[in-house]
Amino acid sequence: MIDARGLSCPMPVLMVQKEVKSKSPDKLEVCVDTQTAVQNITRFAKANGYSITVKENEDEEYLLTLSK
Repeated sequence: MIDARGLSCPMPVLMVQKEVKSKSPDKLEVCVDTQTAVQNITRFAKANGYSITVKENEDEEYLLTLSK
C-alpha cells in the first residue's frame, strides 16, 4: 500500500513508478487525494500493463488498485 495523500504531482506517480520498477508487484494499492494523481497513475498503470480500479470515498480520497 502506497499512501500518497497530501503529496502534489508528480510525487504520487513517482512513488508508484519506483514500486513497480523495483518489485514488479502483481497487485498494488495506492491512496491519493487528487483527481490529477488518479489520472496520472492510471496513465502510468495502463502503459505498464496493469489494469486499474478506482474507488472514491466520501472524503474525496481515492483508492487505486493496480492489477496484472
